[in-house]
Amino acid sequence: MTRTILLWALVLAAGAFALQWLQYQYLARAFPREIYIAIVGGGFAAGGVWVGWKLSSRTPAAPFQRNAAALASLGLTGQELRVLERLAAGQSNKEIARTLGLSPNTVKTHVANLFAKLGASRRTQAVNTARDLHLIP
Repeated sequence: MTRTILLWALVLAAGAFALQWLQYQYLARAFPREIYIAIVGGGFAAGGVWVGWKLSSRTPAAPFQRNAAALASLGLTGQELRVLERLAAGQSNKEIARTLGLSPNTVKTHVANLFAKLGASRRTQAVNTARDLHLIP
């Protein structure tokens, strides 16, 4: 964090120095006005390209690894985990039942068990808690 702060402080200081130098040169009428406009425009264009490159370059995310300790401590079964994954995908109970080959009542039971084990009262809350615990991607 300190490195980032120092880097940006250096960039801003260099920019301020360059603008002050250009202002002095402009007042001294060393070059025609078009030269100053081109220098400032080029500087802002280069700065924009650099900032865009820095903001868009991201390190690839590591592959998802399930938190086995949280899975074991909560006591989630494999079927409950599959239902949880389908909940995260936004499927309804009927769609989950059709996808997993279960009855809708069984899915309701699994969802109720998930709510109890995750301490949730809504589907979104259960999914967010599961994501925070790294149970689902």
